[in-house]
Amino acid sequence: MVVPAFGGCRLPPCLPENLHVRVPLSPMKQLDHCHGMMHRTSRKRPILGGLLACYLAFGGYTLAYATPPSEAAAPLNPITEHVILFVLEGFSQDSLKSGAMPVLSTLVKEGSVTWSANAVQPALRLPMMASLVTGLPVEKHGITWNSFEFSRGYPRAPSLFDYLDVGGGRDSAVFFMDESLYQLAKPAPYTDYQLCGALRPECGAQKLVAYIQQYFQKAASGHGYGHAVHALPHLLVVHLPEAGRAGVSQGWNSKEYQQALKTVDAAMKSVLDLFKHYNLLDRTTVLVTALSSKGNDAGGEVTQAETAAVPWIVSGAGIARGQVIRQPVSIIDTGATVMRMLQLETHTEWDSKVIEEIFHTNTATHPVPRAKKR
Repeated sequence: MVVPAFGGCRLPPCLPENLHVRVPLSPMKQLDHCHGMMHRTSRKRPILGGLLACYLAFGGYTLAYATPPSEAAAPLNPITEHVILFVLEGFSQDSLKSGAMPVLSTLVKEGSVTWSANAVQPALRLPMMASLVTGLPVEKHGITWNSFEFSRGYPRAPSLFDYLDVGGGRDSAVFFMDESLYQLAKPAPYTDYQLCGALRPECGAQKLVAYIQQYFQKAASGHGYGHAVHALPHLLVVHLPEAGRAGVSQGWNSKEYQQALKTVDAAMKSVLDLFKHYNLLDRTTVLVTALSSKGNDAGGEVTQAETAAVPWIVSGAGIARGQVIRQPVSIIDTGATVMRMLQLETHTEWDSKVIEEIFHTNTATHPVPRAKKR
């Protein structure tokens, strides 16, 4: 759902109570799913003898639905079912030296990392995020400006969120913290957007985390938003620009910048704790990158002439531990790699490629069959 703003223009909602949430059904439920509405089918109750026979024959097999927190068990060979994509600003390897980010430091230690992933030009917030979600360089997606301009419309190129739906019926939830990113919030029944930007003084990392917690609570409970919700989104995108803003306004060596790093790290911990609470963490892969490195302003109107480098960190289910990524990486490669994490394949025109080096050699590589078109 979108709400009118700016003189009748229709934009994605900013407030949690106005957010339209659509979360995917389980595979069995998808057979009854059409145009975003879930129709319950009636099933004849089998006789007790037949039910007992099936139980004995198949060893007590049951359908896999959401497991309450107290009942879940960690899988022996975890396969990624959920991906968290943290998108920071004003962050580089040097940002970890002060010890302000213990959570992110642990992800680095336990995952695969490169500190020199290629950015795009111009290396500004909106063009960078557009390349991240479309898997295209700027000359192909065409977004060179760095503020929301309604007259320009949404990007014509399909996004990662579109490919996740077409490739396997996967849904996404996206939490942005800058008004310029309205440009990318193209309405779709399989993607939920929420924006809490700099124009609202109360909008910070803690407020964004609160919105995510509310989202998960309502999605997991099956109440709210006018939908019968059966699962949480497969991809969660969390934009955390506070460190970059503090560095630009207060200085990159200031105590305010260090405090902002701590705030961002605490927000990441809160999100990871949320996944742990819902027993999803063992089946979750975390990817951390940035729209700008320390010393660069993602929110400006000009950028350095040379191509900037940004961190690209992956940790969690199915990811090699303690590894430095050797192959060249671009922020453009994020989309295809997320698809690979979720065992999905795409046949697209995008420039995004899978960074295969980060995956365990024994991780399943067979793609999941495509969901029926909705």
